[in-house]
Amino acid sequence: MKDYQDYTSYFNGEWVPYSQVMVPPHDRGFEVADVVFDQGRTFNGVPFRLEDHISRLYRSLKYMRIDSGLSPQEMTEICQEAVQRNDHRRSEVGDFNINPFVTRGPSIEGPATVCVIVKPLAFYTFARFYIDGAHGVIVKTRSYSSDIMDPKVKHHSRANFVLAELEARDIDPDGLPIMLDLGGNITEGIGYNVFLVKDGVLKTPTDRNVLQGVSRKVVIEIAGNLGIPVSEEDLQPYDIYTADEVFFSRTSPRIVPLSKVDTRPIGGQFPGPITQHLLAAHSEMVGVDIVDQALHYAGIEA
Repeated sequence: MKDYQDYTSYFNGEWVPYSQVMVPPHDRGFEVADVVFDQGRTFNGVPFRLEDHISRLYRSLKYMRIDSGLSPQEMTEICQEAVQRNDHRRSEVGDFNINPFVTRGPSIEGPATVCVIVKPLAFYTFARFYIDGAHGVIVKTRSYSSDIMDPKVKHHSRANFVLAELEARDIDPDGLPIMLDLGGNITEGIGYNVFLVKDGVLKTPTDRNVLQGVSRKVVIEIAGNLGIPVSEEDLQPYDIYTADEVFFSRTSPRIVPLSKVDTRPIGGQFPGPITQHLLAAHSEMVGVDIVDQALHYAGIEA
C-alpha cells in the first residue's frame, strides 16, 4: 500500500497533510456516526462524474439536516483543488480516490467538520478479480430497511456492513458479502451494487433498499448505449445462483466480475461476454484501459 500520510487534504478550511487530519473523539461523527460522505475517483487525474458524487453528498446532507457551510459548487472546487495539489504524485500511483466527508461536529448544533481526502487508488485490493473473479457470499445480516435508515443516504452508521463482512469471511476467506432486505430480496454489498445477466438481460435490484450508486448509474447508461436490455427488479438468491454472469459495480474498479457465489461457480464463461463488453465500453468512456491500469499498478501480469 502506498503511503499517503503527506498527501494534502482539506480540513475545516485549511490545507494540511493527511497525517494532521484529526477528528476529536467528542465529534458526533466519531461518537454516534453522525457523518455523511462520498467516494469518487479520477481517470488520468481527472475526477470522474464528480458532479454526481457531490449531488449525492448534498442529498445525504439534506436528509440528515447537516449544514456543511459550503455550497455544492464550493465543495466541488475543493475536491478539484485537492486533486490538483496531489497531482505530482500521480505518475507513481496511477490515479486517486476522492473522499469528502462532513460530520455534524461537536454538538447537535454543529459546527460541521468538513474534510476532503485524496489518496492513491488501492489497485492491489481488486486487480486480481479481473483474472480470477471475486467471490460473493449471500449473508444473513440484513441491509437497513428504509423504515430505519434510508440506504440512499451514504453514511457511516454501518455496523451491519462490518458484521456482513465478518460473516462472509467465515464462509469464504475471500468472500465479499451480498446482502438481502427483510423480504429476502437482493440489495447490495458493502460499498457496491449488484448486477446479474440472464438470457442477455442485465438485471439489478431496484433502488428501494440500496444506495443509488454512481457506478451503478454509469453501468446502466453504458448498457443502454450498447443496446443491452436493463431491468431493475426484485431479485432473490435463486436469480444469482442461476445467472449467466454476476458482477459488482464499485467506485474504484468500476466493474468487478464474480466467478463464485456461496462457493457455486457462476455461468459457463469468465468473465462473461456482457461483463467484458461493459468493461471495454467503460474503458473507452474514460480513456483508460481499466483492467490494464489496475493490473499494472498492482504489479500483476495478465
